[in-house]
Amino acid sequence: MNPDIVKERQNATFNVEKLTNILDGSTEKTRRRREIESMVLNDPDFQEQDPNFLSRSERYDQAVRKSAQMILKLREFGISDPDEIYYYKNLAMANQHEALGLHFVMFLPTLYSQCDPQQSRKWIPLAQSFQVLGTYAQTEMGHGTHLRGLETTATFDPATQEFVLNSPTISSIKWWPGGLGKTSNHAIVLAQLHTQGNCHGLHAFIVPIRDMDTHVPLPGIVVGDIGPKFGFSEVDNGFLKLENVRIPLDNMLMKYAKVEPDGTYVKPPSAKLTYGTMVFIRSMIVGQSALALAKSCTIAIRYSAVRHQSELKPGEPEPQILNFQTQQHKLFPVLATAYAFTFVGQYMKQTYNRISGDIHAGDYSGLPELHALSAGLKAFTTWAANGAIEVCRMSCGGHGYSRSSALPDIYVEFTPTCTYEGENTVMMLQTARYLLKSYSQARGGQQLQGSVSYLSRLQPQPVSAGVPPLNIQDLASLVQVYQLRAANLVELAATSIQQELQLRRSQEDAWNSSAIDLVRASDAHCHYVVVKLFADKLRQVEDPAVTSVLSTLALLYSLHGIASNSGDFLKAGLLSVPQALQVSAHIKELLIQLRPNAVALVDAFDLNDKRLNSVLGRYDGNVYEHLFEWARHSPLNASEVHESFHKYLKPLRSKL
Repeated sequence: MNPDIVKERQNATFNVEKLTNILDGSTEKTRRRREIESMVLNDPDFQEQDPNFLSRSERYDQAVRKSAQMILKLREFGISDPDEIYYYKNLAMANQHEALGLHFVMFLPTLYSQCDPQQSRKWIPLAQSFQVLGTYAQTEMGHGTHLRGLETTATFDPATQEFVLNSPTISSIKWWPGGLGKTSNHAIVLAQLHTQGNCHGLHAFIVPIRDMDTHVPLPGIVVGDIGPKFGFSEVDNGFLKLENVRIPLDNMLMKYAKVEPDGTYVKPPSAKLTYGTMVFIRSMIVGQSALALAKSCTIAIRYSAVRHQSELKPGEPEPQILNFQTQQHKLFPVLATAYAFTFVGQYMKQTYNRISGDIHAGDYSGLPELHALSAGLKAFTTWAANGAIEVCRMSCGGHGYSRSSALPDIYVEFTPTCTYEGENTVMMLQTARYLLKSYSQARGGQQLQGSVSYLSRLQPQPVSAGVPPLNIQDLASLVQVYQLRAANLVELAATSIQQELQLRRSQEDAWNSSAIDLVRASDAHCHYVVVKLFADKLRQVEDPAVTSVLSTLALLYSLHGIASNSGDFLKAGLLSVPQALQVSAHIKELLIQLRPNAVALVDAFDLNDKRLNSVLGRYDGNVYEHLFEWARHSPLNASEVHESFHKYLKPLRSKL
């Protein structure tokens, strides 16, 4: 064990295990997670070659093997709880993606939520037994987040009781679905439903794409892999062109919308029910943002504790780089954000499950807010995490550039979340629609509930009226000022649209001309939600020492957000210039307070070395020995003299 890392852990002012239990949800959940992790760590079937030294085809092959092994192992051990399955798979896959990921996170959940009882009896057993391996084919080459623009058609033929599916243009070819290229034999295809001469918008259809025995593409199916990408090397993201593909009537998912045998269309109780799977994934992505940040700051902070460089005072030994204020200012806000997003991820999971239960019982009232919150928080957390991962990588200097650090892999595997399941700017605009609708309702005297309830309390008074003095050391005061900032920016966006309409612009043009304000309003709303949830979580913590260190993190997260967005707070009259200077000064004090607990706080994430897969982030801190060992495994070192010397370099001498 590196002596620097030992000393860091001895300096901690709180019980790391108690904080780990809070992050997991309970002592029992921590115990069970570690028990499951030990199954993977001690299983020889999960020993593998370092994927950094494999070709893409080899990485895909290894990922498929591991996915198949995980399915068999989970059944062997009787692991069926979703959280426990998540623990198991995360450790087995480390920082790579599962080859069958979309089968589990999109195909099966869509069957569960969109099949009617008869369809459930047919399709769910087939999918659970992996006779049917599925993906979710929504995005097209020319259409992504704008779902209404999708061109794939499903036309009902009453004479044969079939839907005829087509990709009518080059831009309508399905593009990007994971597992589509080589793995899946079925796809849930989102297509424009046409019946009785009318188009009824997007609906979901189960489409066989490969023979279940031979795995050969079926007639009318043109399918394949789209090629190398920025990350996701283990996943066969694919294309799908449909040429007069016929499927039975009951292959349309009909829990909510239906087509009768004569072609009569029965519309669903809510159009948003079609997009339930996307809401589920967006809710999950919030938790993935927290995990990516937890991994990144664990690596960077542990490495900063054992890396010595430069001088603080001439003639003295090189200090740990974690002692430099600039390093703390880079990494400690990321650490605070990782904790904030962890608690938001827990909230989104609970909220999704609660509202899903309500929907199952026929209550759709919570669906609009869930849709808006999942879209906005998905964008807010992934944007923040994407930038913060790169901060962590650069904080590790030259070694952070090496894939041995795992930080390049974390970055390239996480970055696509800013685009898939809804491009982030569009997601923020979707949230803005909900905010403006809520604002209008509040102006009309309606009492709002949930995350937008503050819009009711602040109307009809101007949002800047009667603002109490800001106490930068009081979290409740900071929650309120974030709330006021959000309300102010929502009002500014609404005012902008009204001004555009007064210029006789169309509603669409007014919206586009106000889009920057709308995104800022959504961003501020999401920021308020995160700060509030962090404060709410503190009230649930009983241990005083843990409460103290989490309070310091919450203050740092909140004040760092004010410093980064000071213009909003100043323009709204929520912050004075002297207070802005106090914020910057107090952030420096918080860095000093957090310094003794930095390593202990990342230890509390309890990320096993295998799960991190990082030489720089090792628990024992023995970085340099293992960095040298890792480098020696490079395939270029398989021989002392590479064949290129004899083929090209040696002959070159005789030609000059």
